[in-house]
Amino acid sequence: MSFALIQKVNDEQKKAGVVDARSGDTVRVHQKIKEGAKERIQIFEGVVLRTDNKESHTSRITVRKITSGVGVEKSFLLHSPLVEKVEIVRRAKVRRNYLSFLRNRSGKSARLVAKNFDREAVNKVAEAPKVEAPVEEKAE
Repeated sequence: MSFALIQKVNDEQKKAGVVDARSGDTVRVHQKIKEGAKERIQIFEGVVLRTDNKESHTSRITVRKITSGVGVEKSFLLHSPLVEKVEIVRRAKVRRNYLSFLRNRSGKSARLVAKNFDREAVNKVAEAPKVEAPVEEKAE
């Protein structure tokens, strides 16, 4: 198979617009959960520890939160159909791409310094370009 063909298939799998989540961001991930015949949306809110393959169709973020005193981490494929949307709640100043040191910390030492950002502009997702159907001309 040619690389161009593989690239075309990969690009078709991408979503039109994905929020630019970075390490240190606090995000709210809306994920579809299927239970039997029912489907619901579950929200997972936490700090992004890591981002992988940002430009690829396999771009992934790892999100960590503390639940009942226990650290829980989940990885989300951003272009997956199960991920409904990713919403950035808070942005922090970090100097690393992979914040693995946060796993060993708790309390005040696990805090990240917040920085100001335009929440509405960051969370606005670019819409897919609309493909117009060809207009047929009537012959007179």
